Amino acid sequence: MKQRSLLLLFVVLLLTSCDMFEAHPYDAHVSGEREVNKRNIARIEDSLRGKKSFRFAMISDTQRWYDETEDAVKALNRRDDIDFVVHGGDLSDFGMTREFIWQRNILSKLKVPYICAIGNHDHLGTGEHVFREIFGDTNFAFTAGNVRFIVLNTNALDYDYSEPIPDFFFLDGQKADFPAEAEKTIFLMHCAPGSEIFNNNVMNVFEQYVLSFPNTLFCLYGHSHNISVKDLFGDGLLYYECPNIAKRIYLLFTINENDYTYEAVEY
Repeated sequence: MKQRSLLLLFVVLLLTSCDMFEAHPYDAHVSGEREVNKRNIARIEDSLRGKKSFRFAMISDTQRWYDETEDAVKALNRRDDIDFVVHGGDLSDFGMTREFIWQRNILSKLKVPYICAIGNHDHLGTGEHVFREIFGDTNFAFTAGNVRFIVLNTNALDYDYSEPIPDFFFLDGQKADFPAEAEKTIFLMHCAPGSEIFNNNVMNVFEQYVLSFPNTLFCLYGHSHNISVKDLFGDGLLYYECPNIAKRIYLLFTINENDYTYEAVEY
């Protein structure tokens, strides 16, 4: 009888004290909105279809800086001239599920659609799986007006070079199926060629791929937490580096029919 009473007490405690037990940070159990990139890409493409001028902002490396990310969202929401936002990766610091969820919940307060690339920190633990669950594929593309945005996973070191990162097969497919309405190309990635994370054995091949797309305007990246504009290969193509969100700066690009403008905005 005593053993039965103890067993009953244990069951009651188990059923009434769920809050006492915390899920493992790498359990990869995702709650809330999924397929964020897919949903927001549909919004971007629908709103900008047929347009040759638009404006977008870039933020990056929001890992652990939640207050600063919230402030960035508020600053961007105060504007009424931005069509969408791109995130250069490293939403998480340790690849923990709750980090992605917290960041998604903050970014979902943006008035305009946003998309996220995957960063090297986002691969830690079960991070890549969670990123795919919440945001989608790690290589993807979309068309904003007459510009094709190609978003790449360039975090080769996280795979110990065991997989083709960057994925040239994906790039071949993008080139073969380049949309008729797209006249220009912009690349977004987390790590740029030359960084310790990029597979620099293929950096020259990567350069040729990027240049082979129709009218490539520029490339965007994050990772190093600094702000810079570089002609990495000396071929005239500029690579814009977005700083981490702790610096309270976002990049602003205005795409016009015949040119574009760039501005680093402090908030």
